[in-house]
Amino acid sequence: MADEDNGEELIRLIEENDLTGIRLWLASHAPYEIADELERMDSSRAIVPFRLLDKDRELEVFEELDPVHQQEILVGLRDAAFHDLLEEMDPDDRARLIGEAPAKIATRALAGLSPAERKMTAALLGYPEGSVGRYMTPETVILHRDLSVGRALEVVRAKSAEAETVYTLPVVADGRRFDGTVQLADLVRADDDTPLKDVVDVLVPRVQAAEPAEDAARLMQEANLVALPVVDSEERFVGLLTFDDALELIEAADSEDIARQSGASPVAGHYVAASVVRLARARATWLLLLIVAATLTVNVMQAYEATLEQVTALALFVPMLTGTGGNVGSQSATAIVRALAVGEVRVRDLPRVAGKEARVGLLLGLMLAAVAMVIGSALVGTLIAGVVAASVIAICTWAAVIGSCMPLLARRVGVDPAVVSAPLVATLVDATGLLIYFNIARLVLHI
Repeated sequence: MADEDNGEELIRLIEENDLTGIRLWLASHAPYEIADELERMDSSRAIVPFRLLDKDRELEVFEELDPVHQQEILVGLRDAAFHDLLEEMDPDDRARLIGEAPAKIATRALAGLSPAERKMTAALLGYPEGSVGRYMTPETVILHRDLSVGRALEVVRAKSAEAETVYTLPVVADGRRFDGTVQLADLVRADDDTPLKDVVDVLVPRVQAAEPAEDAARLMQEANLVALPVVDSEERFVGLLTFDDALELIEAADSEDIARQSGASPVAGHYVAASVVRLARARATWLLLLIVAATLTVNVMQAYEATLEQVTALALFVPMLTGTGGNVGSQSATAIVRALAVGEVRVRDLPRVAGKEARVGLLLGLMLAAVAMVIGSALVGTLIAGVVAASVIAICTWAAVIGSCMPLLARRVGVDPAVVSAPLVATLVDATGLLIYFNIARLVLHI
């Protein structure tokens, strides 16, 4: 409730043009709280409090904003403020912002940077979009493996102000070839005359700069790393992926997966600030695809119209069977998409996954069939109830297999598994489930 009151208070102060009140509000809130409130506003309103931020807090708030809102803020700034803000940003954050910005903003941004910052930014932008090279920081303290611990600490003290992080320190050999990392805590605990190579972790994971950023972030999560070394194709150290950027990558990837699994395209930016048209556009494409796919169900119903005319009671259970099959398939698809995302299953595990899910579906089918048999016997008699129960078992088994295999096959052909969303699986299972149902009915009832 307090958060809602804070947001309403800031809006009121902006509407009343109370600049003193806005400054007091900004001074009493943390950068992440300010950024959250700005993302809830349209750009014309958000630029007012942003311009009133103290110089030392302006960058902190700006870096808390997502790239969409960063672009909107930049458009509203004068040239001097525009270039000062970009100059002070971390190179990796600046590269991502420029990489996603319209050409006009990107050109304006690069033109105003100092030569050193422009060179760093251009180097990061040279890596493929979505690669870890776009997210790593090149601003690190690099230590040579031939140093002593005491000399290494002197280097850290001298260069720490220029680095984004000093908790994980890359260690290199001649030619900048990556040798491993050392934690700052280990340096502090070691004797000054200890050779640095004696405290280096040479087995630390590393990734190449062109590899997918999400995979790198997942690796950091799995290995419990504060920072992940990034190397080029010749094993030369080029930067570190820090834990804050890894968390943002995982959050963005999970948000995208959730959107696609619900049958929608991901929407960049804050939900509250997104327009109705933008939200509708994100969902419309998938709904159109699903309604076309749903015509398969209509065609199946039409093909078995004669069967339904002979035994009209069969129609009573169509919604129950399609709903059950769709739910089982959706559960299976969601579980496998999640397992793929965190590396618990791989494409080569497809036979094993399909076999396991078939057994899961069979077990669920037997359980649900017992319920269907009781309900069906009370409504339409034992014979048709038996048809329904047998259909439930077959449909649940089939749905679990389809739901588990489709994400794995999608990954195999290079498609995001989340695109094979739960609604799409449910729609396909509906049509095939009806085929199973009507064919079992024909076989048992001899129609």
